Amino acid sequence: MWNEKNLFTGCVDVPLTSKGVEEAIEAGKRISNLPLDIIYMSALIRSQMTAMLALTEHRCLKVPIIIHKETEQARIWSQIYSDGTKKESIPVVKAWQLNERMYGELQGFNKQETAERYGKEQVHKWRRSYNVQPPNGESLEMCLGRAVSFFKDNIEPQLLRGRHVMVVAHANSLRSIIMYLDKLTPQEVINLELSTGVPMLYIYKDQNFIRRGSPVGSSEAGVYAYTESLALYRQKLEATPNEDPHA
Repeated sequence: MWNEKNLFTGCVDVPLTSKGVEEAIEAGKRISNLPLDIIYMSALIRSQMTAMLALTEHRCLKVPIIIHKETEQARIWSQIYSDGTKKESIPVVKAWQLNERMYGELQGFNKQETAERYGKEQVHKWRRSYNVQPPNGESLEMCLGRAVSFFKDNIEPQLLRGRHVMVVAHANSLRSIIMYLDKLTPQEVINLELSTGVPMLYIYKDQNFIRRGSPVGSSEAGVYAYTESLALYRQKLEATPNEDPHA
């Protein structure tokens, strides 16, 4: 909603607009036939709304269950004891490390007015430089440090187990992760532009990441040719009637 008002948002917890809701649903349609075992999302509501809305379009029809491990009591109270119910659920992990870059004292200010106050060149450095911090905020390098560390420590082990993962985050935290996956230089990553609500598919094979691009459709045949598990998943899809989740 602050993008619509041209305000610096950063880590301020602002929800999606109606356009953002539409984009999230469309993104869900584009990945609706891809396998999905676990979801990671940021601690910000716009990321969480995107994840939940996208999942309403997914063919698996599983229920997303947000994992709570903030305290031992939270872990115990939210535990599922039925193995059958677990199989019909998708665990969802919230992580502040995937939050948008913190823009410090710029948060809440209009971007155009900020450029008029400090000069376009200075604001451009704050927004697009790799290691320049906005006042009391994070540089892209600092955002990368937390996001990539979390990815290595938490998401890569899931991939090594053969699990299919969806990560729902923000422009700068995702740019940071893509820098790691694609081995980009600092100059290349600051020129990287990501469209809102457009899924990006990576195949993890032999401990390497292959960028597959954005699926144009959820049943795109080429997607399933990369690994044996994807090929088997496609066979299962073709043998199962395509049920309408909204019927």
